[in-house]
Amino acid sequence: MKVRVTADPAEFKVTVYPFLQRDPVLNSYILSNTEDRINGILHDPAPPVFLSIHDDTDAVLGAAFCTALRGIQLGALPDALVPAIADTCAAQAPNPDVIAGTASAALLLTELLAARAGRTFRRTTGMRLHKLGTFVEQHAEGTARQAAAADVEAVVPLLTAYGIELGHPLPPDEQERWVRTRIERGRLWLWEDGGRVVSVVGHQQTLFNSTRVGPVYTPPSARGHGYASALTAHVTQVLRATGSEVCLNTDLANPTSNKIYAAIGYRPVNDFVVYELS
Repeated sequence: MKVRVTADPAEFKVTVYPFLQRDPVLNSYILSNTEDRINGILHDPAPPVFLSIHDDTDAVLGAAFCTALRGIQLGALPDALVPAIADTCAAQAPNPDVIAGTASAALLLTELLAARAGRTFRRTTGMRLHKLGTFVEQHAEGTARQAAAADVEAVVPLLTAYGIELGHPLPPDEQERWVRTRIERGRLWLWEDGGRVVSVVGHQQTLFNSTRVGPVYTPPSARGHGYASALTAHVTQVLRATGSEVCLNTDLANPTSNKIYAAIGYRPVNDFVVYELS
C-alpha cells in the first residue's frame, strides 16, 4: 500500500475521480471541494494537500484531503486505510487540528495524531448525509427565485451570519467573492416574502449525476415560517428535474433541520463526525 500526495486538485481529479464516481453521493464532499478548487471558486490561505491511497497495482483504494480552513477531510475513507495516511497528515496537513470522517475512521486518525503530539481531543459535531427518496413538496408564504447579481448585497450578510453560526466565517472580501461566483453559476436560490429575502439555499456543482444541496440558511428573525423547508424543497425539485440524484448534509444536533429534510423525502445514507485537537 502506498500514498500519493499532491497540492494540485486537477492532478488529484485525474487520479481519484474514476474511483470516487462509483458512489458520487457518498463521496460528494470530496468531489465538490476538489471541483471548486479546480474552477477557482474555493481559495485556500495555504496550499491544500490531496491524498490518494493505492494498492500494489496502483489501483486507488481511497482518497482524502487537508486544507487550512477545513482541516483533514477523510470522507468515507475505510478504517483500514487510516494508518497509511497518518504520517503524511502529521507532516503535511496545513491544519491537523480538525479531523472529519466516519465515526470510527475519524476517531482512529485523531487518536493517532493526538498520541504523536501529546495532545487532547474532543468530538465537536455529528453530521448525517441524506439522499432524496420520494419527493414531497413543501409550502410557505412567499416565492422562490434564483439569485441574481443584484442580490449580492442582500445575500452576503445572510451567509456571513451562517458562517458565524457554524464557527468558521469567511473574511468579508472572500465571502463576497464566494457569493458572486455561486450566483454567476446559478447555484444560489432565495425565498422572498413581502419583498424581503428571508432564506437562502445553495447547491454544489452536479458531478456524475449527483448534486449536494447546501448551504441552507434562514436568519433567526425569519425562522418558524417554513421558508427554509419550502426553498430547500424547491431547489431539490429543480435539481431532480434534471435527472440528478440529490443529497444534503445535516447537523445531528439540530433536530429541526433533520425533521424538515425528512419531510421533503430525504433519507439517511451515512453519518460523519468532526474531532478537534487541542
